[in-house]
Amino acid sequence: MFHHTHPYKPFNIENATKLIVGTLPPPRFTNGELKPGDVNFSYGSIDGQLWPILNSIFDKNLVFETTQQAIEQRQTLLIKNSIGICDIVASAKREKIDASDLGMQEVTFRDLIAVLENYPKTDTLLFTGGNSKNGPEYFFRKLLKEQKIKLDVISGSVPRIHRFQLPISKRIVHTVSLTAPSGAANRAVGSLIAYKEMKASFPNKNTIDFRIEQYRPYFTQQKSDWLPNRS
Repeated sequence: MFHHTHPYKPFNIENATKLIVGTLPPPRFTNGELKPGDVNFSYGSIDGQLWPILNSIFDKNLVFETTQQAIEQRQTLLIKNSIGICDIVASAKREKIDASDLGMQEVTFRDLIAVLENYPKTDTLLFTGGNSKNGPEYFFRKLLKEQKIKLDVISGSVPRIHRFQLPISKRIVHTVSLTAPSGAANRAVGSLIAYKEMKASFPNKNTIDFRIEQYRPYFTQQKSDWLPNRS
């Protein structure tokens, strides 16, 4: 059985107001067997969509290649915008060596609650996926349950928004469950009413365009600008 360990440490967590939270990069990043065009950094798969989305949102000219320049461009973007990365999965076992979240077994978590207690600037977790089995929200719910922390619903529409209170500092942290930035999620995107409405008005737009508009406020605006008033 393949032991799939996370190859990257959390990034910029000491200064971030927002943390991107996913699961694990494809196994080739653990093995150091990158494809041409992969970036040796979190979410660096040439097949992934997070960096193309952020490239558009922040109007950058990121290079998509296996170079140090590509890594540094992404790190600079995150630092300048007070964004960190701390995926929730530290390691997992796999019978089949692929990137499927469903294939993860014997999952070991990073303790995001401890991270948040230690780094008080962070007030928002941005999940790169929802509550489907072995997704980042799904695992985070398990972590909260283990620590007997309640997760309250703020908005039940996509992207779902929740909040919880840290047990020691009593600080309130919000979570946003974004549509996963992967090709595998495109079918789910196509079934969303909001996507169908976008296509009806703008036929030339696609699933990446939809994600760009969905992600934009949570990456660029203050929490007070996108949080419902009642929260």
